[in-house]
Amino acid sequence: MWARIVVGAVFFLTGAVWIAQGTGALGGSGMSGHGQWAVIGVAALLIGSALLFQARRIRRARMGSTA
Repeated sequence: MWARIVVGAVFFLTGAVWIAQGTGALGGSGMSGHGQWAVIGVAALLIGSALLFQARRIRRARMGSTA
């Protein structure tokens, strides 16, 4: 479960940075202003969100079964 949380958080944060760079909101990189990175960032953000959601569901299921 912890691995999903860590990997999900990394994907989520990386996706957010890539979206910012791809849209030009965050400069200073070769990726800045290239729309393809915004699209890739959305995909990474969705993957991260899914992993975090799964980890939350697993945690709730475990806590519910031990109570």
